[in-house]
Order: sequence, then structure tokens, then C-alpha cells
Amino acid sequence: MSRRAQRAPAGALIGSGLVRHTRLRPARNAFAYPVFFVLLPMRALARDPGALALPRNRAGLLSFFDRDHGDGGPDSLRWLEQLLRAHGVDGADGEIWLQAFPRVLGYVFNPVSFWYCHRADASLAAVVAEVNNTFGERHCYVLRPRPARDGIAWGEELRAPKAFHVSPFCRVEGGYRFRFLRAPGAGGERIVARIDHDDAHGPLLLTSISGVLQPLTPASLARAFASHPLHAFGVIARIHWQALKLWLKRVPFVSKPSPSSPQVPR
Repeated sequence: MSRRAQRAPAGALIGSGLVRHTRLRPARNAFAYPVFFVLLPMRALARDPGALALPRNRAGLLSFFDRDHGDGGPDSLRWLEQLLRAHGVDGADGEIWLQAFPRVLGYVFNPVSFWYCHRADASLAAVVAEVNNTFGERHCYVLRPRPARDGIAWGEELRAPKAFHVSPFCRVEGGYRFRFLRAPGAGGERIVARIDHDDAHGPLLLTSISGVLQPLTPASLARAFASHPLHAFGVIARIHWQALKLWLKRVPFVSKPSPSSPQVPR
């Protein structure tokens, strides 16, 4: 899909798909788990808060809380806009979409969330990858257009040096390669976010989250909850299960370093 892609629907969306993760070295370890996520038009919701079928900042079987993102404050959109200004991102005057796991039964852990920051013409001015680790820390990678480019194309490869400790089985070294795709598919519009980690020896981790999108309604929320009633708890449980498998495969353990780059206070 071209950089000047078709405008996305104004309403909130819910996606159903898969998380995939493959470690290539020194022992191969691969898995794929079914997940669901929401895609929220944050500026549209700021203008019309009542348009969101998902409970916001209040309890529900499924819910969205602003404090689960950014600096933990009550207005995650305001934080995001301040972050863009601090990084010199100009022109993100269109919709800002947040892709994230919602809370399920009051709990959530988002290994990574994505903020898609559009221009008024619906092209991408920036993407912010908001990464959390299991130590309660958060770091944001602000992905901007390449020099002399006025936007980010869907499918374009974006790079960033790794600056944040996520896994005790990976050092804070090397860099990430990001790719984001959004296009019509047989079952509906599909979105894919890929993050691959390279170290000095080449590709190390290949990861992605993908899903088919549909309008976020009480009915689609009910179907998601019925299919994944323990979704949030499953995310954190699977992280620890995969860590145990890596330990059993004798993948070297890396102690957590002191933070060496600015992180988001929580």
C-alpha cells in the first residue's frame, strides 16, 4: 500500500490474529499464539468520548485505561503529542491510532504498543513503538521518515538501535528493523507489525503481531472475550514459559543492566 494510503475508518477497531516469535541462535525457539487487540482513533475519541464501545478508565470485562500507556497519566494522547514535539516530529496533524491489548478482567501487559501518527492527508508522519518489560519499565522508539522523505510508507523498513532491556536472554546491543503493513485482505482489512532484532552476528529474533480488523462494537468485544477470557494473564504466563524453555536450552542469561537511556516514568 502506498504512503498516501486510503483513509482508515473513523471508528475504533478490534483485531484478531497471531503473535509470532522466532529465536534463531544459539538455540532455535519458535512459537505462535492467538491474540486480539484494539486499534483506537485517539483524536476522534478525544472529540467524542462516548463513541467508544470499550469502557475507558473504568472497570469492565474488557477496558482501556490511559494510565497503561505513556507516562501513566490520565491523558495518554496528550503525552504522545508532547513526545512528538520533543522529538521534532512535524505534521502529525491527522488521526493518531493506538494499537494495544486492552485490559481483560482488569489486567493487561503490553509487551509493545504502536502509535500510528498520521498527517492530515492520511500518510504516516511517525510511528511510536512503546515497549514494556516485566521489570515495570517502559521505553519508546520514535520512528521517523528517512532524510528527505516527508512521510513513512506502509511496508517500508525502519531502523532503530536497541536501547532498552527487554529479555534476560538478549543483550542491549544491535538494532531493530520495523515494518508496518495495512491492506485489504480476503477476510477484511489486515494489519501487521514486524520487529526483527539483529545483533553483531546478524538476525537474532523475528517477531510480528498481525490481525484482521473489524469494527469495535459490543458484539465484537463479547466475541473476543468469549474466545480469550484469560487473554491478559496468558500473555504474561507465556512470556515466563518461553523464558523457562530458553533456560532449559542453555541460552546464556543476561543480567539486567542499569538504564542507559531515557525511559518513560511509570
